[in-house]
Amino acid sequence: MAHSHDHGSHAGHSHGAGHVHGSTDKKRVLIAACLTAGFMVAEALGGLLTGSLALLADAGHMLADAIALGLAWYAFHLGGRPATVRLTYGFGRVKTLVAYTNGIAIFAIALWIVYEAWGRLMTPAPVLGGPMLVVAIAGLLVNIASFFVLHGGDRDSLNMRGAILHVLGDLLGSAAAIVAALVILATGWTPIDPILSVLVSVLILSTAWSLMREAAHVLLEGVPASLDRDLIAKDIAGTVKGVREVHHMHVWSLDGSSNMATLHACLNDGVDPHQAVSAIKKRLAAEHGISHATVEPEFGQCADSHDEHDHDHDHGHGAPPHHGHYH
Repeated sequence: MAHSHDHGSHAGHSHGAGHVHGSTDKKRVLIAACLTAGFMVAEALGGLLTGSLALLADAGHMLADAIALGLAWYAFHLGGRPATVRLTYGFGRVKTLVAYTNGIAIFAIALWIVYEAWGRLMTPAPVLGGPMLVVAIAGLLVNIASFFVLHGGDRDSLNMRGAILHVLGDLLGSAAAIVAALVILATGWTPIDPILSVLVSVLILSTAWSLMREAAHVLLEGVPASLDRDLIAKDIAGTVKGVREVHHMHVWSLDGSSNMATLHACLNDGVDPHQAVSAIKKRLAAEHGISHATVEPEFGQCADSHDEHDHDHDHGHGAPPHHGHYH
């Protein structure tokens, strides 16, 4: 479980108190979830009483957020648990899964708002501007409070970024509802209500899309954006003494912050495999931020080449058998 302790170390660069990030992030998300859920009920009632789609849109969005923030809190809660026999990497990736699910939820709500707004534009409905303005301003204040609670958290965590995105969407929703209420009070022009709710939806859709894309990349075990697998392989072959070539290399991220790698290192004859492996691991950790690596040293033939002419590659070549991994 070499990866479990490094969440703090990567987060420490922003505040110098990295080791406390996990628990304060968890608290921050819980406070924001409670604020959001509490106000969402008020806003939904306000939307129904005033006939405002912008308020209902914001309440719908806040419902998704309350659920999302609750899930984000649960992800932090699970993420700290040790690995089990069945889940050998622990629960670190729950956060990424939650970030992805969040994105889908926001997508669905945004599309529903657009659909509703279209109906409202076709047949405008009366909207009570005064009460709508009061509810929208209260919503804005609650969202600003949630945003500041979350904003002090760890910016590198996909889960925290997902949570902040939700609250930012809410802020925009409340701001749009305030503008709509003011326009209705000043001019009585009610179509502004669905028009602004669509605008908010479009903004929400684009942020949800980028969050989902990043989370999907982690779930698909893609190489982290900050790393280049081929360059790392070249770097190891070029800098670690006795390494002739690196192949079968995989680099991925467990949760968007801790990176892992597996690779085969072809060594020159006479090189001490243990020394070479530990030099490779040190280089990966120090230069490339890969904290957990599995390195398979090889002499001569690769243990994984399955050409028909090398049926005897498992013996006689000095290549360690598959269980000869150095962890």
